[in-house]
Amino acid sequence: MKSICVYCGSAEATRPDFNLAGRQMGRILAESGIRLIYGGGKTGVMGAVADGALEAGGEVYGVIVESMNTPALVHTRLTRLEVTPTIHERKSRMYELAEGYIALPGGFGTFDELFETITWGQIGIHQKPIGLLNMLGYYDPLIEMMDRAVAEGFIFHEHRNMLSIAADPRELLEKMSQHAHPVEAVKRWMRQE
Repeated sequence: MKSICVYCGSAEATRPDFNLAGRQMGRILAESGIRLIYGGGKTGVMGAVADGALEAGGEVYGVIVESMNTPALVHTRLTRLEVTPTIHERKSRMYELAEGYIALPGGFGTFDELFETITWGQIGIHQKPIGLLNMLGYYDPLIEMMDRAVAEGFIFHEHRNMLSIAADPRELLEKMSQHAHPVEAVKRWMRQE
């Protein structure tokens, strides 16, 4: 993977450990020669990921929606910044630029982006690796819910396994590098076989 889109929160009233872990993720992406694609902000975990990548000499592409392109929110030191008219175009552009996706801790926007990306893989729109950086156990309840959905028959286990999960950024990138898309499960889900 030469580029990874990172989904994460921009809230500032969170535990400092989340920002430190975000900065580490950005640094490791840069050290691995992976371009960071992200939402273009300078606050919260979002800003920390970008700062970590930039401090390590990495390329950082931000894609921000026009309404959020304000001095209070936008990161001004990026390699490249694109501004889109709508949030849907923003997500589409980040999707196009990335060869893989990682979700770090965040809120509704992060959940939306993560699940949309998983859903697109489930129905065969893409075959790119998807990762969940479960720092500080943040996503433990979500992982439990996904496992319950598998047990109840709402999610195929192959689709659940599309999501690589780790607490350590390097371990997560290693898992993602071994991604094998469940093509047969996609066919079964779409009733193509």
